Amino acid sequence: MFDDINDLYQQVILDHCKKPRNFHEMAQATRTAQGHNPLCGDNLKLFLALDGDVIQDASFVGSGCCISKASASLLTDAVKGKTKAEVQAIFDQVHEMIMTGKIVGDVGKLAVFAGVYRYPARVKCAILSWHALIAAIKGEDQSVTTESEKN
Repeated sequence: MFDDINDLYQQVILDHCKKPRNFHEMAQATRTAQGHNPLCGDNLKLFLALDGDVIQDASFVGSGCCISKASASLLTDAVKGKTKAEVQAIFDQVHEMIMTGKIVGDVGKLAVFAGVYRYPARVKCAILSWHALIAAIKGEDQSVTTESEKN
């Protein structure tokens, strides 16, 4: 059973890596954030279109490993239509899951990253876009890096 789930998770990650969703610059973005993972070389720019407290649209551009691209792709799908508070709650769930492997609450397709904690070098790849998301929501202009992330 575990191998079947693991295979499914790998397929989802590969699909989002090869065909990332929402992979484009967004002209109407109201917030953006840059992210960089020096360990792996991942670089991304996240775009958000906010209407008040609600994320109407999200996209990203950049380059990186499969886990980094898949994480950003799944993130952009997961946050559309959510409020800033809902996004912070999702970030907290995803961060916990990526760091420990524990799935708390319903994270939907994001559960594919539950096994990343077993690969400490990949934790930063999976969490990079999420840190960029929080920076964008807060309106922080500086580039985020994974250097402060503990694994």
